[in-house]
Amino acid sequence: MNASRILTIMSLLLILAGCSSSSDMAMEDGTYGDGSSADGGPDGAFTSGAGEDGYMSGGEFGSDGSGAYGSGEYGSDPFAEGGQLESRVIYFEYDSVEIDEASMAVIDNHAGYLVEQETVVIRLEGHADERGSREYNIGLAERRAQAVRQVLMLKGADAVQITTVSYGEERPAVLGSDDEVWSLNRRVEIVYNP
Repeated sequence: MNASRILTIMSLLLILAGCSSSSDMAMEDGTYGDGSSADGGPDGAFTSGAGEDGYMSGGEFGSDGSGAYGSGEYGSDPFAEGGQLESRVIYFEYDSVEIDEASMAVIDNHAGYLVEQETVVIRLEGHADERGSREYNIGLAERRAQAVRQVLMLKGADAVQITTVSYGEERPAVLGSDDEVWSLNRRVEIVYNP
């Protein structure tokens, strides 16, 4: 390659690098090009983060206090006790990836929320009880998480909103070795990322 061609390519790369969106990068004073700040949107504060339980607890609030959840179907805080998204665990039968009717209703609520809130992302954490080999349980827990992901996507959630992870038997919800304990450990947890 001749020197002028290399110089042209390098110039183009520098121009492209300098064209990043101002909404993606905060300026030195902590504001964005659209007038919003790193602490919140142009009309208000942003509150987010995981509470002690590891779940998302806040949202972006506009000047009218309506919040990102708005006054739509999901209310002001759907994650609160009694809210439509309070239930975030899908349980499974022994050695199964089949989703029962009660769990389908839980998934429907979360799918509707993901469709309504396109920027929200979740992580599906698959789990298994202690029976079976470690390798088998990792695979089973992954298949459970993928089954929930598939239903969420069929209901309209975008694939980019959903990640999966398999913990197998490594993170039991309850310690012990009986049918009741095992039934609580065979699960997929829906975790909202702040």
